[in-house]
Amino acid sequence: MLDKARRFRTEDLSPVDELERLLERCRASDLNAYITLNGDEALDAAEQALQRLDEGDDDPLVGLAIAVKDNICTKGLRTTCASRMLADYVPPYDAHVIRLLRRKNAVIIGKTNMDEFAMGSTTVTSAFGPARNPWDPMRTPGGSSGGSAAAVAAGLCDAALGSDTGGSIRQPASFCGITGLKPTYGSVSRYGLVAFASSLDQIGPMARSARDVAVLFDAIRGHDPRDSTSAEAGCPPIPLEGMDLRGITIGVCRSFFSEGLDRDVERSVRHGLAVFEDLGAKVVDMDLPHLRYSVAAYYLIAPAEASSNLARYDGVRYGLRLCDERDLMEMYLATRSAGFGDEVKRRIMLGTYALSAGYYEAYYHKASQVRTLIAKDLREAFSRCDLLAGPTVPVTAFGLGEMVDDPLSLYLLDIYTIPANLAGIPALSMPCGFDGRGLPIGLQLMAPGHREDVLLGAAMTFQDHTRYHEVRP
Repeated sequence: MLDKARRFRTEDLSPVDELERLLERCRASDLNAYITLNGDEALDAAEQALQRLDEGDDDPLVGLAIAVKDNICTKGLRTTCASRMLADYVPPYDAHVIRLLRRKNAVIIGKTNMDEFAMGSTTVTSAFGPARNPWDPMRTPGGSSGGSAAAVAAGLCDAALGSDTGGSIRQPASFCGITGLKPTYGSVSRYGLVAFASSLDQIGPMARSARDVAVLFDAIRGHDPRDSTSAEAGCPPIPLEGMDLRGITIGVCRSFFSEGLDRDVERSVRHGLAVFEDLGAKVVDMDLPHLRYSVAAYYLIAPAEASSNLARYDGVRYGLRLCDERDLMEMYLATRSAGFGDEVKRRIMLGTYALSAGYYEAYYHKASQVRTLIAKDLREAFSRCDLLAGPTVPVTAFGLGEMVDDPLSLYLLDIYTIPANLAGIPALSMPCGFDGRGLPIGLQLMAPGHREDVLLGAAMTFQDHTRYHEVRP
């Protein structure tokens, strides 16, 4: 991405020509990475970017094609959340992050495929068909930001935005061999992000390298008064050079390497940790006793919040409406039955049950208490180390039809990514090797809140010495 930005200024390379090439590739692709391409509007934006370049604008995002997950509102451009419920919804406003990108003359190339309402780990639950992994089209790109990850990996955009509620940026980044960042909760405005679980959702950047991720993150972060959870304070400035890792301590939770971890994944992650040691970092074992409860806590808290957030899709105010029914209740039932897919219905029912009068204390309240303990474990860990490291996902990309009928196994794939969301801390996935079939493997780093500078600096240094992120499918 940064190389293309340089070429826009130093070579006879036009953002308009580049966008036309990308749009042609997108239309010819069989990965189903996009739900909607921006077409004419994107070309107009590329023309404006060319004018800005001619005027000497030195912002690195000018003219670059950014793909946007289809749960982030874009004025005048369809935003579906990959659901029949919102199949024809066109927002009348831009999300805060989109407004910031447009101000920098970045080009919104299109809206990417995803799991319906961001609920899933495969992008198979999309009402528009599954996205496919560029490394093997018969395998999943991960989810829920699978379309964004596939588009970046296949070169169908320069970078992308995703959203992460329990690992939805990092897991597809791992499966597709790219770099993805879940920022600190509140560091990026959620205004215009269609809500799944409001205390967990976070918009974040996805790109090939940590440097590209850093540039995109720097463009979208900052306080937004329209988002009541937006943080006033942010992380320190992020240099685009790697950091000296001497004096940095990296903690590794023993439970990250327990039963269920694929051997190739363990081998690659341990090799990545050895690279950090060779670069001067100190790697130490740590025990985080409550992390083993993170999946159970998450799958009570997230569905409960989803049950509340998705109550607005009732056929009355916007979205799908089946109005041939006899009374209001029948219209509600018919609309929600037809509009939501199986996974969304499953999570709504789980959440409604957990919030019901007889079970709130036993389930949702207890899960919230466990969440506090997990956050405490992580705070204590960061008093003894600068970063935490481990696998992003226990496995590499699996077949499109695998585990679809086994939701519990899919939920357990989030075991390493969920703690960062529960605690609101930043976390990043980057490539660290390949399995025996040539599929990419991700290494996850976590940092204390608002320390994306350390997180990204360490990732840049790692990538400068490994180059896994430069391997293309």
